[in-house]
Amino acid sequence: MILSSVILCATGAEALYADMGHLGREPIVKAWYIVFIALVINYFGQGAFLMANPGAHNILFEMIFSEAKLLYIPFLLLTIAATVIASQAMISGIFSIVYQGITTRILPLLRIEYTSPHLRSQIYIDIVNWMLLFAVLMVILIFKSSNSLTQAYGLAVCGTMMITSILVTSILIRRGEILRTIIAGFVFIVIAAFLISNIHKIPYGGYWSLIIAAIPFTIIMIYTNGQRRLARSLTPVPLDEFLPKFNELYKSVNKISGSALYFARDFRLIPQYIPRTMFTNNIVYEENIIISIIRTEQPFGVTWGVTRELTPGLSIFEVYLGYMEIVDISTILKEADIDEKTIFYGMEDIVTNHAAWKIFGAIKHLTPSVVQFYRLPSDKIHGVVTKVEM
Repeated sequence: MILSSVILCATGAEALYADMGHLGREPIVKAWYIVFIALVINYFGQGAFLMANPGAHNILFEMIFSEAKLLYIPFLLLTIAATVIASQAMISGIFSIVYQGITTRILPLLRIEYTSPHLRSQIYIDIVNWMLLFAVLMVILIFKSSNSLTQAYGLAVCGTMMITSILVTSILIRRGEILRTIIAGFVFIVIAAFLISNIHKIPYGGYWSLIIAAIPFTIIMIYTNGQRRLARSLTPVPLDEFLPKFNELYKSVNKISGSALYFARDFRLIPQYIPRTMFTNNIVYEENIIISIIRTEQPFGVTWGVTRELTPGLSIFEVYLGYMEIVDISTILKEADIDEKTIFYGMEDIVTNHAAWKIFGAIKHLTPSVVQFYRLPSDKIHGVVTKVEM
């Protein structure tokens, strides 16, 4: 019972990582010297007041009111300002998590606004912001007071810390860093003790943490499984089979002047919309370039090579991006001297009676395509629709 209450003193530590992802390491480290001293004084002060006044309920505010009445209103305003500031950690944190979910393909593509020319992590995702507002309002209506919220909050933060601890420990084990693994293992044991102590909160409001967490988890599971099923339905054409047909067509049909871009995750596996465009509709340009955007295992770094010609009229252009990189593909294409006339991309029209796949179809319909996600010029974009039964 004591541990489940004490954990509330440690909450906020996980927000440091969200802020670090948004602002960078240096400002967090510099601020921590002041914050640490302030926290120690704050908790010691509250402890001393509670020892002197065992019957106190709202310790912090009662302490300010009894010890410095003139400062009570300014302090109240300060706490409101602190709440607004603290919300920034949650907002920036969820933006970072959603963006990494998008780049690792466990979440659908969402429209992203880039708000800073200097910090690559400064982003804004409108739909996430509005969903967050809706979630906050729902939590306020459900819990009504901050005291009621503590049950769900402690369990949620413990769960977050536990997930982080498991991931960090497993990474250090894989790297073979023995000393750091021992330290991480000790932290893991401490957090596990806190998590176990918080399990008793589930019937008293903690279950809302599980319900709220189940929503994004369900979206991830439906999306990832839907994408796998969609990939099986839209079997790509191997490059070895595609090239002979392309060569024959390229020699025999009238070609459209200029360059056309096609997007594929791997140029060795040609998406179905490309042969459909070329072989079924006989749409062939003088220059046909397959663009592959490949996310690397490194967080940052942008590299691309020269356009490689596979056969006359067909080339590939590969762009390698760190998994946290936010880039303007149009700028990269200009720097590579690619002047496209048309951009083709594949779209799926999902037909199903299955409830989960209906949700998947709605997600696909509502989210932007890869060309919209990378902000390619809208006047050059042409979508090729394929009907898929699931």
